[in-house]
Parts: sequence; structure tokens; C-alpha cells
Amino acid sequence: MTEAKSGPLAGVRVLEIASMIFGPLAGQYLGDMGADVIKLEPPEGDLTRSIGPRRSPLMGAFFLSSNRSKRSIVVDLKTPEGREVLTRLARDCDVLLHSLRTPAANKLGLDYASMSKDNPGLVYCHVTGYADEGAYGGRPAYDDIGQAATGLAQLQSVVAGQPRFMPTILADKVGALHAAYGIAAALMHRERTGEGQQVDVAMFEGLVAFNMAEHQWAHVFEPPEGPMGYQPVSTASRRPYKTMDGYLALLPYSDANWREFFQLAGAPEIMDDPRFATFAARQKHFRVVWDEVERQAARKTNAQWLALLNNADLPYSVVNSLEDLRDDPHLNSVNFWTVTEHPSEGLMRFAAAPVSLSASPMRMTRMQPRLGEHSGQVLAEVGYDCATIERLTNPGGCCHVNQP
Repeated sequence: MTEAKSGPLAGVRVLEIASMIFGPLAGQYLGDMGADVIKLEPPEGDLTRSIGPRRSPLMGAFFLSSNRSKRSIVVDLKTPEGREVLTRLARDCDVLLHSLRTPAANKLGLDYASMSKDNPGLVYCHVTGYADEGAYGGRPAYDDIGQAATGLAQLQSVVAGQPRFMPTILADKVGALHAAYGIAAALMHRERTGEGQQVDVAMFEGLVAFNMAEHQWAHVFEPPEGPMGYQPVSTASRRPYKTMDGYLALLPYSDANWREFFQLAGAPEIMDDPRFATFAARQKHFRVVWDEVERQAARKTNAQWLALLNNADLPYSVVNSLEDLRDDPHLNSVNFWTVTEHPSEGLMRFAAAPVSLSASPMRMTRMQPRLGEHSGQVLAEVGYDCATIERLTNPGGCCHVNQP
């Protein structure tokens, strides 16, 4: 694949200095939007290169899932020459995205003041565990820490009997979304004013905001009008319903939905019960209501329910496994999965970009880079001559890759 010529961020150059998921996934979103994302890696590469199944060294599945649409340059920032490369790259980019903790970044001269001195239009995005100015500033944080700190792990107690982590790296992925739209907003500001700025995205604050969208509940008032927590979703009865031979997710919502559901279930008289008749009544008696849905669901097989629901205007879904998604009829009908030949890894399957833009669509602009694959190319673009590039990328140079 070649460098993007279109996309909402075509012409924008991003320097990414980040590992794991939080920063790299944000960088991937920007790359899919058409930005030229240069991933600066240490000689050993992003840690995720060694995580998960792989067909060749340093190209693990974990890395491949969050690092498409990028170029890779190896730079040893512990050396003076490496720091000079960093300075040149930062001077030539529109966005600098990094996940180093502040003391380490400052030691390298990677702070906003230093990086923007010769590039006042720079959009400088720092992704971190906690905001530096806060009481927890500087603490290390990964996804489990974020889930614990933000109340998500405690919320699982209603179904597990004790705090549990959700089986997905939610804190990192939510943080990546915040970082991507924060950078896009800062670029829009620069387009209008010519002014760059610092964008700070903290995992903790971002996930608290995400979690409190519904769970702040009565605490949106001051003083509070009751406890925190949106009870209809914070209950063990909120789960897929067991049918005679499987499971279904069912969620009637409007009055019309509820009437249709009980009509299909063969029990229309239930809607005559005042506890079921209105939205407010169902909210008040939600446990009674959902217990009744559970009883009705168990009276039919999956096939019987699907035959009824396919022609109804009710929200429902089968309970898919991860493997089921590979051949999901809807995903296949919208070309969600892309199978592409990687130069070194062979045939690979990827999920589509998550946003559909009619005029400037997001798409994979490059296959995932091998470690240091574009070092020479990027060095040439920021003004290094051939002899210097040869010296820097040979053994002992600051951009040398120790191939496994």
C-alpha cells in the first residue's frame, strides 16, 4: 500500500512515540484518516511486537492489531544523535503523540515547550495514566489499574460476587478514542487560528467520564438526590436470556416494543399489569419486569424466537462468540473484514476503520511496518544525507535495528 493521498487528515504528519495500546491505537485511527504516522521505536521495538501468535519475529498479533497505517523508524533516544533525530522529526511534524511519563519525557527534552519552540503550530498530545497536576500524577497505569480505579471492576460485583476486570482492555481503548478526537479538535483549532497546543489525555479521567455517563445518576444534583448507579444495568438479572436451547439478548424499550414482545410471547395480557404499562412504571419495577422477560424467553427455542423476531420491530440479537463474528452476515455484507497480503506476514484479516465518512473515507493506508522498516526513508525526508543515513542505520548507529 502507498502513502495516503486522501482522507480527512491527508497531509498531516504524526510522530508517535508510544507502546502498548493507548497511544498506538490512537495513532492507528489517525493513520486510517489519512495522516502520515511515523512510529518512533527503540531498538528493541514496541513491547507488543513480542505478544501473541506470529509468523515472523517482532510481528506479534497484538502489535498488528493497533499499528497499521504507519511507518516505523528506530531511534535510540539514549544517545545524543538519537535525540537530534527526535528534534528534527518533531520540527517537521504536525502532531507529536507520546506516552512517556513526564520525568522521562523531560529528561529527553520531549516536553511541550522544547518541542514547540521551533514548531509553534505543533499539536502535542501526551497520553498518560493520570493528569500530571493531580494527586496521582506520575503514577504508572495500565488497563487493569484503570478499571480498578474508575469503578468498573467494582461494578462487576453484581454478577461475579466480587470485583472483576472486564475481559477486554477497555481503559486503553476508550483512552485511544479520547486521544484521537482530542488531536482532531486541536488540528481544527490550528486550521482556524494557526495556533498549536498541548493536548493531555489521562486514562483515569477519561474512563471516569465514560463510566459516569449513566452511573453518576442522582449525583448529577448537588446535594445528591439519591445514590450513584443506574440500577437497571447494575443487576445480576441483566444478562442474555436462556431459551429452551440457547441464549438471546432481548431489549424492548418503548411502550410499543413491550406490547409487541408480549404479543409475540403469547401473553398480551401482561401489559394490563400497571407495573408494565408505562416507561416510568417499568423503571420502578425493573426487576419484576425483567424476571418476566426471562420466564417468557425460556418458553421457546432460539429458532422459534428468531422466526418471530425477524419480522418484528424489537431490539434483539443472538449471543455471538468471538468466532461467530468472522462470518457474521451483517459484517460481511458491509465489507467489515479485509483480507490483505502483507509483504512479510502473508494473508492477514483486519477489521475496518470504525467510522464511515462518505466524502473522505477512513481506510488502511499502509500495512503494519517491520521494525525500522522506514528508518532510512524518514531520515532522508528530514534532511539527512546518504552518508549520514548509512552511518546512523549501520551497527552502532542510533537508528540501527538489531535484527533477531
